Amino acid sequence: ASRIALLGRREQPLLDTKASIERKFANVAVFVASTDLTKKSEVDAAFAKFVGNGKINVLVSNAATIGPIEIIKEADGDEFLDGIQQNLRNSLFVAQAFLRHAAPDAVVIDVNSSAAHVNFTPKFASYSVAKLAVFRLWDFLAYENPEISVFHLQPGVVRTGMNKESGGADAVGFEDHVSLPASFNVWLASPEARFLKGKFLWANWDVDELKAQAKELEASTQLNIGLIGWPFGEGSWKSMWKS
Repeated sequence: ASRIALLGRREQPLLDTKASIERKFANVAVFVASTDLTKKSEVDAAFAKFVGNGKINVLVSNAATIGPIEIIKEADGDEFLDGIQQNLRNSLFVAQAFLRHAAPDAVVIDVNSSAAHVNFTPKFASYSVAKLAVFRLWDFLAYENPEISVFHLQPGVVRTGMNKESGGADAVGFEDHVSLPASFNVWLASPEARFLKGKFLWANWDVDELKAQAKELEASTQLNIGLIGWPFGEGSWKSMWKS
């Protein structure tokens, strides 16, 4: 990439990442914008300032909040719903801004969570509901814009601030280095990974093994989230809705 934009609430981590990239890749221009992604006006302004008259080729949507860590019976209803809404708002506003500036064959990587499809432990209901909703948002964007390649990613167990808040790495007893999802994302952005568009992927999976199953995966509903069983499990099933 010749130009990269970094958006997030806290400016210092963005500046630190910018400096790290520019030290290693002197020819890459890095744009930084402290942005509250739950505010549409800030998202729109940041995208417009970065893109100008150009186009976006690759978008990595990674913003999230864990929400209240409580079982449903004991959760504060407003906090529970606020966690869901924050995750959806930032994804929706980013998606809308992206579509205004997307290149015709752009790639989107929805950094999601296995919590969208796995019940790991009680108390994660708000976050799990939010991540499944975010998955459907990006999945529907791909449905409406078939020329855009959308991938959904469980990024591994990286000891981020949010991971520490939820106890993730400590709870499962291991952690992954941040280079794992970083490298996987670079591969997903390449034409070689197009056979996986629309799939829900884990960064821990072996790329060579995925490539060996390319034809089977591309033609089936494997690695998709949906209703299992006939007729919906058939890759050839299509909606009969007439617009």
